Amino acid sequence: MLPAYLHRFRPRLADTLADYDRRRFAADLGAGLTVGVVALPLAMAFAIASGVKPEQGLVTAIIAGFLISALGGSQVQIGGPAGAFIVIVYGIVERYGLANLLISTMLAGVLLFALGWLKLGALVRYIPVSIVIGFTNGIAVLIGLSQVKDLLGLQIDKLPADFFTQIRTLLAHVDTLNLYALVVGLLSLLLVVLWPKSYRMDLHPHTWQARFSRWAAHLPGTLVVLVLATVATALFELPVETIGSRFGSIPQSMPPLALPELSWASAKQLLIPTVTIALLGAIESLLCARVADNMSEFQRHDPNQELMAQGVANFAAPLFGGIPATGTIARTVTNVRAGAQTPVAGMIHAVVLLGIMLLAAPLALHVPLAALAGILLFVAWNMGEWHEFTRLRDYNLPYRTVLLGTFVLTVVFDLTVAVEVGLILACVFFIWRMGQNFQLRVIDTPLPEAVTALSLQGALFFGSVGKVEALAESQTAGTRRLVLDLDRLVWMDTSGLDALRQLHRQLSRRGIELCLTAAQAQAASLLRRSGLEAELGPRGAIADRAAALALAAPVSPPEPLADALPEAPLAGQFD
Repeated sequence: MLPAYLHRFRPRLADTLADYDRRRFAADLGAGLTVGVVALPLAMAFAIASGVKPEQGLVTAIIAGFLISALGGSQVQIGGPAGAFIVIVYGIVERYGLANLLISTMLAGVLLFALGWLKLGALVRYIPVSIVIGFTNGIAVLIGLSQVKDLLGLQIDKLPADFFTQIRTLLAHVDTLNLYALVVGLLSLLLVVLWPKSYRMDLHPHTWQARFSRWAAHLPGTLVVLVLATVATALFELPVETIGSRFGSIPQSMPPLALPELSWASAKQLLIPTVTIALLGAIESLLCARVADNMSEFQRHDPNQELMAQGVANFAAPLFGGIPATGTIARTVTNVRAGAQTPVAGMIHAVVLLGIMLLAAPLALHVPLAALAGILLFVAWNMGEWHEFTRLRDYNLPYRTVLLGTFVLTVVFDLTVAVEVGLILACVFFIWRMGQNFQLRVIDTPLPEAVTALSLQGALFFGSVGKVEALAESQTAGTRRLVLDLDRLVWMDTSGLDALRQLHRQLSRRGIELCLTAAQAQAASLLRRSGLEAELGPRGAIADRAAALALAAPVSPPEPLADALPEAPLAGQFD
């Protein structure tokens, strides 16, 4: 039996096959065929934009897509190369080379599997939505910028990875503009935008326009663009760069299994790329799984099993030259809308891609890169949540700062720096807000003479102790007893405990008795274990609020505490 802190490896596929029948297989077959056709142009486009060969995108979609569906914790999620990885992969290839990208992906797979095995999948949900929106929009901008070269047909051997350097390089080569490429790219983009979408289908088939829209919506616009642009390029012999002219032919077979050469020196320098791939893969896959949950009526996904499947897929795909993979929202949504019932649909989608690669790979030679650029511009636009920028005025300053800061840092620096700074900012703002929410309220009830009573409300922690530390000096000369009601104190840490201990000492020097009452379970346990409850004595720690408030101040001031009292215990000892 596994320890409680480890997650049992049980794919969702095992549960769904228990009552699998012909009807569900027919639904999965139709969905798998549809998603496979949709994934074909995207897999090649994402690979090319990432700085690798198109067949590496296909291999990733085949191997990783199959494993993510077969071993994952979601019933309908589709995995494969994703637009979010384009900027990351391109930067790693530029800085470390292709071999180290494969190693980083495999190491990220190990890390993803460990996160799921240790039941840490839920931690990804702790990343604030402002950070997710910020880096998602930033990646979308970088994807769009990276496609300008192919959209305009500029003669640039290698586009740099740095944002500002990219802009300078593009501007320096504007004079090499290819009007044929620009026309092909813009027409491709326009057709993808205007092509009927399944989620916009007219459900009233009374007119021929409605019937055509219903029929066309079942054909992915990206595939239509790919076919038309390829036919036009070959038929009219357009002078534009194609997959064949840049990469040569796509092999009609799966690449052989090959283990990348791994050394300790390489592993050490690949720490940041590995963490970046694992972090982005975890976020994207679990966000995608949540979208699928909201769209379907199936059992909610298992985040830990999903991360374990992502880990296996990202470890296996590079053995065949594949790139990082994760859950993909566009293909998953297509899978759900096409009627998928089980993970078998995702497995069929991978088999469909394998069949296309084995049988029709030579047809990709004439695919114009400008058309793929138009498709990726559409993907980048749909990827970004641009409306969030117009709604910023409706949110507070911390939210705006984190979102805009993450967005700018993603564009100017990289995703790792953006997420790190974003999390730091989010934590700082959270601490500040929690400290502001902590309140000291005067208890408005008849009290004995020389007695003051205050209610502590909120969390007493290191970010709010300043309000307690100022209490001793704020007491009037006639006060002989201060009662602090802890009934609404939701949480207290050792810094708060130390603040109460120091308050007790300061009040004692002024001849004022401190009483803590009605402490909740967490605070009461901390007071007892730290010894402060014993230091306060029977008059200083009273569980009953009414009795504590009714108790009169001592006739003579309490004796000041001796300086030899033990210091506060080490912070964190009693948490």
